[in-house]
Amino acid sequence: MNKFFILILCIVSLGGLLFGFDMAVIAGALPLVKQFFGLTPNQEGIFVSSALIGCIVGVIFTGSFSDRYGRKPALIVASILFLVSAIGCGLSTSYMMLILFRGLGGIGVGIASIVVPLYIAEISPSQFRGRAVTSYQLAITFGILIAYISNYLIIQHLPSENHGQWRIMFLVGAIPAILLSIGAYFVPESPRWLLKVGRNAEIAEISAKLNLPNLQDSPPETKGNLKDLFSPVYRKAFLLGLLLPLFSQLSGINAIVYYGPTILLDSGISMSNSYHAQLFFGLANVLFTCFAIWKVDNWGRRPLYVFGTLGATLSLIVTGFLFATNQEINNTALIISILSFMFFFAFSIGPLKFVVASEIFPNSIRARAMGISILVMWISDAIIGQLTPIILHAWGARYTFWLFAFFCAIAFITVLLFLPETKGKPLEEIEKYWKDKARK
Repeated sequence: MNKFFILILCIVSLGGLLFGFDMAVIAGALPLVKQFFGLTPNQEGIFVSSALIGCIVGVIFTGSFSDRYGRKPALIVASILFLVSAIGCGLSTSYMMLILFRGLGGIGVGIASIVVPLYIAEISPSQFRGRAVTSYQLAITFGILIAYISNYLIIQHLPSENHGQWRIMFLVGAIPAILLSIGAYFVPESPRWLLKVGRNAEIAEISAKLNLPNLQDSPPETKGNLKDLFSPVYRKAFLLGLLLPLFSQLSGINAIVYYGPTILLDSGISMSNSYHAQLFFGLANVLFTCFAIWKVDNWGRRPLYVFGTLGATLSLIVTGFLFATNQEINNTALIISILSFMFFFAFSIGPLKFVVASEIFPNSIRARAMGISILVMWISDAIIGQLTPIILHAWGARYTFWLFAFFCAIAFITVLLFLPETKGKPLEEIEKYWKDKARK
């Protein structure tokens, strides 16, 4: 990796960092916003899911926008939306204004969730592509951790009398948004997109700086149609591509990321300690994701997925049991059980859905098929974000976490029965695997 490539990687990875920050900052701001505006459980869900609905809108339009205008313009649009959202949320004077600016930030997240990993993959030398794209996932977890740290410091060191704490939480996000907005203007356009639109004169210079081969000698892509996913050959792959991101949202991770302090507060843990515990959750997410990066090409996708979904199921069952003890709840045991769930999630259910989706689809329609997978992820994320506070209010934390355990158990069975091992196999060999299996 030369210095130019590393610099570009650091700049565009800010999109992943802002993705994580924007999604996680809500965990610290929610109890304060709830108190400030007097929100009902339904309004809480709307507040959280407004960003997720924005994500869906961003995902729907990003594919066609980036294909027509380029990866770089899409990245610039995302950075501007992040900046406007951070400032707008911090200065909002009404609940509806807050919803509006959260929605704009969500559109930015939706755009980033498509264009950043796509851009990184297209500019990366083949021998570094896996590590480079994985750095995007690591940047997301790092953004979550930064949100938790800033929320904790704001709660500890800023006065609460003027109700300005939640505003500062949102405004912190403007700092990386400004950096991305500036940096996005200086990164080069993807040479593979330039090749696609026939701007060949610019390709050689950019490719030389990135140590890429002469892309003008690349063979033309084979055209494909999304209806191929419904054929007997790829039907099972398509089903996995839909179910794995769905299970990642139904696993309960969002209850911790979005509503962690609220849940801990309701369990009897003080506000200071609940934010303190959220710091450990964020740090654990980063460290456990590093474990996935370390072992995914060594142990394989299938063993990590099987072991992770089973461990997540058992951890959630224990967490529900601890909430069921009511007044006798052991705060340390509760935090350990949640950390245990995050460990299993962070090296399996969380990152591997993207790894598997990038491998199991045929080359000709991989990008569009992955877009459908990510769209499913955001739609289910929005639904869970809306329903979680309602379920917590109606059922309590015990049955809510047991419900998440039920979905993790289904994920375990699905992976055990249907997921093939793709470690170390060329994409063409995986494509051939589905074709050979369909003939039997």
